[in-house]
Formats: sequence, C-alpha cells, structure tokens
Amino acid sequence: MPATSPARPGRHRRPARRLPLQSLAITPLLGAALVLGTGGAPPVSTTAPPAAAPAPSAKAATNKAVDVATAPIATVPRRLQALRIAAAQRGKPYRWGAAGPYAFDCSGLIYYVYRTKLHVALPRTANAQRLKTVRVAKSNILAGDLVFFMRGGRAYHVGVYAGSGKVWHSPRPGQRVQLSKLWTSAWVAGRVR
Repeated sequence: MPATSPARPGRHRRPARRLPLQSLAITPLLGAALVLGTGGAPPVSTTAPPAAAPAPSAKAATNKAVDVATAPIATVPRRLQALRIAAAQRGKPYRWGAAGPYAFDCSGLIYYVYRTKLHVALPRTANAQRLKTVRVAKSNILAGDLVFFMRGGRAYHVGVYAGSGKVWHSPRPGQRVQLSKLWTSAWVAGRVR
C-alpha cells in the first residue's frame, strides 16, 4: 500500500486549516490599536468648510501620535488579577503542603496565584507571606488584598479578599477552594508589593 493512502480505505483526510503567520503576528497589534485608538483626528465632513489651521505650537500639542509599542496599555491591577486567578481555583481540593495546580493548602493557593501565575516572589507559608506584604488597615482593604487570620501573633491561615466581607481560600482537609464569609475578627490585611 502506498505511504500516502489514508489509514482506512474510503475515508479521506482533510488537511488541517493553517493560519498564515502574518495573521497571528498582527492580532496583538490590532488589539492594542483598538484599546489605545489610533491617535488621529476624527474624520472631517466634506460638507463643512475646512477649519482654520491652528497655530504651530497648538498643533504640536493636540495632534500628537501615539506609539503603540511604547504607549502604556490599560492594565488590570495585580491584586485584581490575583483575585480572578484564586476564584478560578474554586472546587479544587485541600491537601496539606500542596501548591497547585490540582490541589492547595491555604498558603499554597496564595503561592500558586502570585509565584506561579503572576511571577511575584512570595514565600510559601502564611506567616512568611504576611511578613512580606504591606499592612493595610481593615477600613482600607480592597478586593484582591490578602487576609491573614491570626492567633498568638502569627498568621495561621490566609485567603484573598473578594469584597463584601468574603474571602477565597482553601480551608481544611475534606474541603475545597471556596468563597466564604469572614468568620472572625482576628485577622489583618496585607497588600503584595
């Protein structure tokens, strides 16, 4: 049998659809252009008389082009990225010492979110993570900040604040990553630098 014949007689294989590399390379640039705009002026109506040319100094200030390669792109704050990543782990089981991606303990969830996904250096244990963050007053806590549950001056548990008095965490053996109401007032908040 020739090498080019299909594996089963009577069946024809369709060649895989391939996208040209040019299409794939331009996609991020088009997305950035849509976000930032082109920096040009809006189209001028052909029925209206042309406007008088502004003074040279005013023209330079109002008609500045945006360089897509160096212009800042509107980004989501890191703490909100952390919140989204933590929420995406919902339902994964607790396992002592686990740091993802299939199971977590409490500090392992935080470690996975920051170290593995966001590439931010953060220690592995809850108390070490607390010491690495910037303390935030309870009245100033924002969604995505870390909540450290305290006993005897040490953090024994950690989660990601979701807002409205709720926290994403991996509670204990037999439980799964979940969104829970804050159950105690013995906690402090920290923000990852």
